Amino acid sequence: MCTAITMKTAEGETFFGRTMDFSYPIQPAVYVMPGNYQWNNALGTVRITNPYSFIGIGQESGMGILFADGVNEMGVGAAALYFPGYAAYGAVEEMTGDMGNGGRMSPGTGMGRQGEPGPSGRFSGNGTKPRIAAVEFLPFLLGSCDSVDRAARAAEAVELVGMADPVTGTIAPLHWMVADQSGRSVVIESTAEGVKVMENPVGVLTNSPDFPWQITNLRNYVEADPVQREAARWEEAELTPFGQGGGTSVLPGGFTPPARFVRAAFLKSHMPVPQDRTEAVGACFHVLENVSVPRGAVRTASGAEDYTRYTACLNTATGEYYIKTYENGQIRTARLEYPQARGTAPARVGFLDQEPEFFPLG
Repeated sequence: MCTAITMKTAEGETFFGRTMDFSYPIQPAVYVMPGNYQWNNALGTVRITNPYSFIGIGQESGMGILFADGVNEMGVGAAALYFPGYAAYGAVEEMTGDMGNGGRMSPGTGMGRQGEPGPSGRFSGNGTKPRIAAVEFLPFLLGSCDSVDRAARAAEAVELVGMADPVTGTIAPLHWMVADQSGRSVVIESTAEGVKVMENPVGVLTNSPDFPWQITNLRNYVEADPVQREAARWEEAELTPFGQGGGTSVLPGGFTPPARFVRAAFLKSHMPVPQDRTEAVGACFHVLENVSVPRGAVRTASGAEDYTRYTACLNTATGEYYIKTYENGQIRTARLEYPQARGTAPARVGFLDQEPEFFPLG
C-alpha cells in the first residue's frame, strides 16, 4: 500500500509526493548517491555507471540500499509502489547465455533501442538487454535518466527480473511513477503482458489493480463535486443537506488502493493551484493526509499492521525533500547538495526515525 501524487505550482515547479505504507519493520534513511557512481546489478552480470547524482529514501539491506523514492540532479523524481497480483518479471533461472566471463558481461553497445541512443546510463554488457532486479530499477532510473522521456525508453531497454529482497524475503511486486520538471508523469508497469509505459493524466498512483483500471474506475465518481448539493423534494418530503460537503458523499472512504486513488485524484484536481513552494508543500501533505493509513486501521492476514510509515514531498526543481514520519509529524528537510553529490560512495544524510520536539507558540 502506498499513494503517490504530483503537483505543479503557479511558478512552474513540479512537486512529487508519496506515502510509504508498509507492514514490515524498516528503518529508512535519506541517502545521497553521487554522480558517475558505478555499481553491479544484483545478479552480478552487468556493471552500471550512473552519471547523475540523486537523493532518496531507502533501507539498507544485504542487496545494498533499497530505494523507495527520490529525485536526481536533472529534476527527475520517481517512486516505487506495491503492485500485488499484477506485477510479473523475468525469472532468474531462465537466464542463460550471458553468464560467461566469470559472471560478467563483456563490453557491448549500451542500451539504445533499434539504433537509437539510450538513456545516459552506461553498461558493460554483451549488447543484449541488461537484466535489472525490480527492486533496483528505481535507483537505476534516477541515476541514468534526465527526463520522463528517457525513463520511458529505459523501461523498454532493460529486462526486469524478480529477486527476493532481504527486507521482506519475497519478490516485491512493484510498479513505478516517474515525473520531471515539466510536470509530465508516467506509470511503468511490468505484467504478464510485458512492460507498459503509460501517460498519467491525473498525476496519481496507488497499487492494484493496474493503472488503466484505476483511470477507468474514476468514471464511477463523475458526480463528485466540491459544490454543495441543493435541497431536493421527494414526494411530500423536503430533503435538505446536513451540512457542507454533500457533493463529496459519493467518494469512497476506505483504505483500498482504488479508494485512495479516487480520493487523491479528486482532491488534487480540485485544490487551488499552489502559488509558490510553501503552498505546494502544504498542499502535497494535505492531499496525502487524506489517504494516510493510521495504525490499527489495516492488518495483514498474518496480523501485521500496515500503516503509513512516512510521508514525503520533494521539489524536482531544487532536489529538496520534505519529510515527516508516523511518530514525528514535524516536517524536516534534506537536499541534494555538494560535496556528497560528487563523492565516490553513497552518503547517508540521516535516519527518518527521530523524536519530535515541541516548541511553545509565539
